[in-house]
Amino acid sequence: MKLVRGAWKLLVGIKDGLVLIAMLLFFGLIFAGLNARPNTAIKDGALLLKLDGTIVEQPATPAAFASLSGQGSPKQFRLRDLVRAIDAAKDDARVKLVVLDLESFGGGYPAALNEVADAIGRVRASGKPVLAYATGYTDAGYRLAANASEVWMNPMGGTLFTGPGGSQLYYKGLIDKLGVDVHVYRVGKFKSFVEPYTRADQSPEARAASQALYGTLFAQWREAVGKARPKAQVASFLASPDKPILAAGGDIARANLAAGIVDRLGDRTSFGTRVAQIAGVDTGKPAGAFRTIPYDNWVEAHPLSTDGDAIGVVTVAGDIVDGKAGPGTAAGDTIEKALLDGLATKDLKALVLRVDSPGGSVLASEQIRRAVMVAKAKGLPVVVSMGGLAASGGYWVSTAADMIFAEPSTITGSIGIFGIIPTFEKTLAKVGVTADGVKTTALSGQPDIYAGTTPVLDSILQAGIENGYRQFVGRVAQARHLTPARVDAIGQGRVWDGGTARQLGLVDRFGTLSDAIAEAARRAKLDPAKVHAEYLEKQPGWAAKLARSIADRDDDGDASRGSDDLFGRAAADQRATLARALGDAKRLVSTGSIQARCLECGGLGPSARDADDATLLNLVLARVGL
Repeated sequence: MKLVRGAWKLLVGIKDGLVLIAMLLFFGLIFAGLNARPNTAIKDGALLLKLDGTIVEQPATPAAFASLSGQGSPKQFRLRDLVRAIDAAKDDARVKLVVLDLESFGGGYPAALNEVADAIGRVRASGKPVLAYATGYTDAGYRLAANASEVWMNPMGGTLFTGPGGSQLYYKGLIDKLGVDVHVYRVGKFKSFVEPYTRADQSPEARAASQALYGTLFAQWREAVGKARPKAQVASFLASPDKPILAAGGDIARANLAAGIVDRLGDRTSFGTRVAQIAGVDTGKPAGAFRTIPYDNWVEAHPLSTDGDAIGVVTVAGDIVDGKAGPGTAAGDTIEKALLDGLATKDLKALVLRVDSPGGSVLASEQIRRAVMVAKAKGLPVVVSMGGLAASGGYWVSTAADMIFAEPSTITGSIGIFGIIPTFEKTLAKVGVTADGVKTTALSGQPDIYAGTTPVLDSILQAGIENGYRQFVGRVAQARHLTPARVDAIGQGRVWDGGTARQLGLVDRFGTLSDAIAEAARRAKLDPAKVHAEYLEKQPGWAAKLARSIADRDDDGDASRGSDDLFGRAAADQRATLARALGDAKRLVSTGSIQARCLECGGLGPSARDADDATLLNLVLARVGL
């Protein structure tokens, strides 16, 4: 019998191995087929930038086969690839014009939008046409479209400008009804991340800080749009949007045209016909088809340079978390390993830390900072380049730099930390459940989510938070050559725009990532024209590439989007609000470490800023049959 059982196990093992090999071959063939390009040569046509997603610093890897199950996340476009592609189109005779398809554009942080808009402006200034199209433009979409030679819009659509701001959900009333006791430990009167769980409204301090930040960023938007389209009557649509629309009989598109906000009204066929006049007709296709240069092909045809000495670039993008994670999330272990491996195996002459993060775990932030300090100990110059966002933990990691670059519209600061522990003793009591037990010390069973925390634990945790804040202030003071008292005065969790941050001494210079790399080269006594950026990040494996290929070729898009007119966008906003509420509930019970995180930052970035929230909503709706 033992011999039979052994033989049977061997046969089952062989069978499982063959099945695994067959699956690998099957998916490998799918991957090869999806990526096969019989003719990748770039031919004359229009460079089509169909921005049906968000602009980010580091795209996240799509979940394997998520798009096939209808749970796909919105597309993400890497900022540096997009800018490089646009700049390459400027002087290439094969590109007859650049087409901006902003129908489903999800936006990006102001600094990222400004960088892309500037690149579009350079194409237009060279004399090459740039045509934009959408049913209706969002503020973010119009920031890009304003730089086009011709701005088109569907006559059944319309553009209204909203400006930054809006409503934030507050859960204090619900939490009280449920009996949840939210224990908050924090330092910083402006540290508003915890307010949705502890208040029914916005605190005066948070309101003042948000008004100042939003006001500055919106003033920058108005100035940039006004410079790109000086004849457009944008101010009238901001001051009294109802008046020009009512004067046009409720026809928003006609009101936009009369105000010079758009140049032409027409459907997609009309727009395509106009593009075809410049790029050429794509024969054999329906009316309005034009010869195109696909964006992915164009990016592949213009890879990053590898000439010259290497300047290491480490990207800290997304929430800062403990442990390991894929692209789009700044995991302490992952970034530390990438940086230390790069220092050990590559001949790096300097290091640039590219930060685009609202913060997160203090432990992981310090882990990343210490890894950067290893590079400094080896004598490498270290320069920080802040992207759209470098707040809280994002600023913590920046304190290791010799010099900090930012943009005027970078969102930074938020020097403050907090911790949250919810307990459910009152909730359980509502249904007749209580907790009791033997305790041998004042901390036995603590923190006890069933019976609540004790004054002893509360005092210890608050003291720990205060100590963490002193460390944060001390690191900033040492790095920025300020007194701790001065850092505390401009800290307290307050968020600043890049321009104000530079005046306060939190930032050294304005500039892009390219400017930071050039400065790092100069500090290493190298010619900036003779170096290249060596990105220290894990390259995607075949499974990740397969998932990305499937997602990119999913032409059905996000079925939850609805239409792209004003009512469709309102429905999408409602869905996003529900997703955020579910995400907030998850974050309340899953925040497991001391946090340095920014609340105000979320509403200023991409519309799909948290794909996990959207995924959670999809799962809930699927569960209830919606």
